[in-house]
Amino acid sequence: MHKGYIKTAAFLGALSVMLGAFAAHGLKQIATEQTVAIFETGVRYQFYHVFALALAALLYKTYPNKLISASGILFMLGIGFFSGSLYALTYKTIYNINALDGVVFLTPIGGVFFIAGWLCLSLGIKDAIIKE
Repeated sequence: MHKGYIKTAAFLGALSVMLGAFAAHGLKQIATEQTVAIFETGVRYQFYHVFALALAALLYKTYPNKLISASGILFMLGIGFFSGSLYALTYKTIYNINALDGVVFLTPIGGVFFIAGWLCLSLGIKDAIIKE
């Protein structure tokens, strides 16, 4: 499990850098400042949670338990829903695609996944330390 999470974190980290570079160099040419800011928020939260996912993987190796494992899944879901919805919102705004109007409802769901991931990680560490 932890090796898969580390590989996923590495891939998502590389993707974060690529998306950040796109925002800085390409997106600014075709989008408003506000739209670029939304996209950059997605990139920033994705990058933060890449480190959270890597931390969960490393902790799981030493303290394997269901809560730490669940935190990794929740961080990945958070990236998908939160950051993914902001990327989709950017695409929707640039190309005026009305079919993506509902994507804004995915952002807070992603935020809840992030919060749940941090709580699971905290409780998983607490359980592991108590058992030592």
